[in-house]
Amino acid sequence: QVQLVESGGGLAQAGGSLRLSCAASGGTFGRAHMAWFRQAPGKEREFVASISWFGNKVYAGSVKGRFSISRDNVEDTLHLQMNSLKPEDTAVYYCAQRVNNGDRYSENSYDYWGQGTQVTVSS
Repeated sequence: QVQLVESGGGLAQAGGSLRLSCAASGGTFGRAHMAWFRQAPGKEREFVASISWFGNKVYAGSVKGRFSISRDNVEDTLHLQMNSLKPEDTAVYYCAQRVNNGDRYSENSYDYWGQGTQVTVSS
């Protein structure tokens, strides 16, 4: 049974950095597509970044050049390095996983979700 657990969220000042991690269990990480989504107060959940099982990376335009997604297939862990943080990055960040083909941008195509980790960026 797949479980995803996020960590690394917290408080940061504008221009600062945070590194999020997502530990996956269940034995399917190596062949799974992974993604980060986020949801700010009063807003819809939105796509942030994804990485396929073979390493293809895609970023939302709002974070491209500032965030970097990576995966460690030995430790079964997904990471999101966030640099040059902005107040608009404030949100709950969720780790998501899917095994089958689907729309990488759509939250409906992902099968498993973590509980989320709060990121707050002050001015």
